[in-house]
Amino acid sequence: MRSENFVAFFTVCGFFVGSIFSVIKIEDSMEFLVSTLTITLFFYLFIHVVLILFLSDDTVQDNLFDVKDFEDGVNDQIKSIKNREDKITFLLKSIHNVDDKDIQGAR
Repeated sequence: MRSENFVAFFTVCGFFVGSIFSVIKIEDSMEFLVSTLTITLFFYLFIHVVLILFLSDDTVQDNLFDVKDFEDGVNDQIKSIKNREDKITFLLKSIHNVDDKDIQGAR
């Protein structure tokens, strides 16, 4: 899971924990807002500290992108699609006994 997802999750959790705590303990609206934002900020900063301590850049490995291999795979898929298209066109012609000039979009 990406670190941004952890930050978002714990920030939302902090907001809800802060809201629940504020509803239970605080009666003034301004104190309610301040305490909710304070608890949310604590959760936000806490998850950043946890991510800094437990995630390191050493574990991330760059995968090299082989352009030649990718192009070969794409070209094979294009050839496969072209062959399927030709087979379908042939089958449609044989089923309907239609000439090339009658098929819309024929080459």
